[in-house]
Amino acid sequence: MENKWVRAALPALLIHGSIGTVYAWSVFKQAIADDIGTTVPNIEWAFSIAILFLGLSAAALGHFVERDIKKSALLSTLFFVVGMIGTGISIHQKSLLGIYIFYGVIMGIGLGIGYLTPVKNLMLWFKDNKGLGTGLAVAGFGLAKMIFSPIMVSLQLNVGLWQMFVILGVVFAIMMLIGVILIKKPADWQEKPLENKFKPLNLIKTPNFIGIWLMFYLNITAGLAIISQEKDILMGLKTNSGSAIFSVAAVTTIVSVDAFFNAAGRVGFASFSDRLKDRNTIYRVIFIMSLIMALSAYLLPDQATLMPIVIVTTFFLINAGYGGGFSALPPLLADRFGMHAISKIHGMTLTAWAAAGLSGNQLASFIVHGLGMDYKMVFIVIAVLYAVAFIISITLVDSKQTLIE
Repeated sequence: MENKWVRAALPALLIHGSIGTVYAWSVFKQAIADDIGTTVPNIEWAFSIAILFLGLSAAALGHFVERDIKKSALLSTLFFVVGMIGTGISIHQKSLLGIYIFYGVIMGIGLGIGYLTPVKNLMLWFKDNKGLGTGLAVAGFGLAKMIFSPIMVSLQLNVGLWQMFVILGVVFAIMMLIGVILIKKPADWQEKPLENKFKPLNLIKTPNFIGIWLMFYLNITAGLAIISQEKDILMGLKTNSGSAIFSVAAVTTIVSVDAFFNAAGRVGFASFSDRLKDRNTIYRVIFIMSLIMALSAYLLPDQATLMPIVIVTTFFLINAGYGGGFSALPPLLADRFGMHAISKIHGMTLTAWAAAGLSGNQLASFIVHGLGMDYKMVFIVIAVLYAVAFIISITLVDSKQTLIE
């Protein structure tokens, strides 16, 4: 069948729905640390390395994705599946270095190639609704955590930790290979050899690219800083009598609903950008919304009746804006720089994700644990980051298309 749902949307969901399970990291990181006899901070580096290599591989291999999406989808499958199964074997062998190599480097490369592969194809098939197209794919990346987290918990309990990685490696291989078979560019689209003339240095010198990179980086850093603290913040909320406001079950439910808002933001914000004259406006909406919520959470007194509602709403909306920042990015880049080298340009912009993956969690940890400050300080710090991002969105990022050949 030659239609956008079979050739673009479905393979995108199968690929992104597999690699998006990287966000389920918190489900098994403690178990890995306990199993191999090390600390969680040591294990955390595996996730940071994976996000780092996601960004680096996306930047380095964007041209490869441009040329042949079937081959890039297959290469992504190979790296991701080998990374998953290798992680399981490394856990079985009690090898921290093996986990760094397989989960961090190898799986990270699979993440970068796989993240890029369906995006341009979706924008080609959904040419009149690019935001909707990319929103569908990136929503799959967000929903993967919600779908597979309970499966991972069940597998750990019933078959074991390292066996979970091997079993899921096989499941993801099947899902992604179906995606490889189905994915195909529209018959009326012909790649032009423009990528041979594409000069990255010309791109990174343009105010548009610098501004978009910084906006993307700040949105992810601020989002990760607060998302990484959600559980601790919610558990720390007390009533006047000193008892916890939220039970463990309630906190678990709230964190799960966060994943829904993350996915809904990916579809909603990107789709809404299709109706706007300038897609950059959607980023301004995200930054103002997130800024207002962060300030509200910071300024409201701890004992205020509305405080729990404001905190939970802040988490939901920041998660939505965090997700929307990912899905609104490719259409914005296409509007500014054209479609023919979009995978390479998108890949270069994803280096902001690599950088933010290293700085977001560490920022919140430094404020709360390093400086010994109250968690509310995280809200004011990210409010400043959102304010800076908003200023960048109205100064550096203009509405003109930039020629970068």
